[in-house]
Amino acid sequence: MVAGEVQGVGQGGGAADVPAQGPSRRAMLGLDALNFFLADVRDGLGPYLAIYLLAVRGPEQGWTEATVGFVMTIAGLTGLLAQTPAGALIDSSRNKPAIVIAGALAVTVACLSLPFLSNFYLVAGSQSLAAMAGAIFPPALSGITLGLVGPKAFARRIGRNEAFNHLGNAVSAAIAAGTAVLFGPIVVFWLMAVLAALSIGAMLVVPRREIDDTLARGLAHDAAHHEHPSGLKTLLSSRPLLIFALTCFLFHLSNAAMLPTTGQLLTYVVGKEQATSLIALCIVAAQCVMVPMAIMVGAKADAWGRKPIFLVAFAVLALRGALYTLSNDPFWLFAVQCLDGVGAGIFGALFPVVVADLTRGTGRFNVSQGAVATAQGLGAAFSASIAGVTIVAAGYSAAFLTLSAIAAAGFLLYLFAMPETGAAAAEAPAQPPAGSAAVSP
Repeated sequence: MVAGEVQGVGQGGGAADVPAQGPSRRAMLGLDALNFFLADVRDGLGPYLAIYLLAVRGPEQGWTEATVGFVMTIAGLTGLLAQTPAGALIDSSRNKPAIVIAGALAVTVACLSLPFLSNFYLVAGSQSLAAMAGAIFPPALSGITLGLVGPKAFARRIGRNEAFNHLGNAVSAAIAAGTAVLFGPIVVFWLMAVLAALSIGAMLVVPRREIDDTLARGLAHDAAHHEHPSGLKTLLSSRPLLIFALTCFLFHLSNAAMLPTTGQLLTYVVGKEQATSLIALCIVAAQCVMVPMAIMVGAKADAWGRKPIFLVAFAVLALRGALYTLSNDPFWLFAVQCLDGVGAGIFGALFPVVVADLTRGTGRFNVSQGAVATAQGLGAAFSASIAGVTIVAAGYSAAFLTLSAIAAAGFLLYLFAMPETGAAAAEAPAQPPAGSAAVSP
């Protein structure tokens, strides 16, 4: 990036706190490591929780697909309630690394306690704690990134963030696949705790003084003393932002339950002894696909536009749900799961970029991320219950087709209602008049 691109009010409140040449190599390497180690921590136990509760606890202890779905829904709802407050906290905070460290510690406690919990409410409570902590990580990582590199380099750097995130997921899933054979599904909980500890170390590598808190919330660095951040109410009245929130809801309503449902199906197809290893291999394959997809999005989002790339994500998601129904063969399910790398890889890299487009100059980037993430969290929370109830009532194929139809609805909504935010952001003024609420039309 060019010299002087990131300047302004830094952690200590003066321009001198941010190096004129931009973020240091240490900061960039620390950000790489943070995204790598925080990958599994920010996403939670996910399908591993479903496999553990079904394979280890089982129906004899009251754990069925529907019960597991309800636990994941409770945790998801708790997490989504924390999304907007988490974003507001990141916007207002002048010590973002400390918040990330606190969240990682909370996830560690939740993971290490789970093997000792058997009661439905205690399990749901531990996962709710992890979900609340997990709500902190996406806006914190995006805010720290924007505060380090500035808006011009943001899309490319987010692509790099997501590439390291997916690489971290792939490596941890590969470790889980190998160790689960020896130690069983419980090994995943210990692995999660180790990764949380390593993410704390990575966060400490990033110099706090280099994070420009004014840039990090979506304001121009020289606007800090001349305007106040626009009101959240004004942002939520933005039609494009509301449409984007709805499409995110539909994406996660479709996507969130697909991998856990595949894991549950594999439990019956290959037996509980191999299910954890197989689902871990599925995650490795998908994450390996996500790495080049995230890099591609970061490199081409400005040139190609956001909309056509996002439509590809929805189309692949709908196709994936339909293909699951064609066979129960483990190799087929593995191959179809690789498509998750395309859809999720695109979504993860473009989500903060689109929100940044729609909130440029408002000072509400992170709280708006939280508001939209609340919508997607709501979709993810209900996804597990919809799939679980459908499986019990009509079988696995019906569940996959239902999830596929939801993705198709999201495709149509994005196609006909969502504008191209990249072009709008490029035309928008970087510094709106004082007191205005500039949101891309």
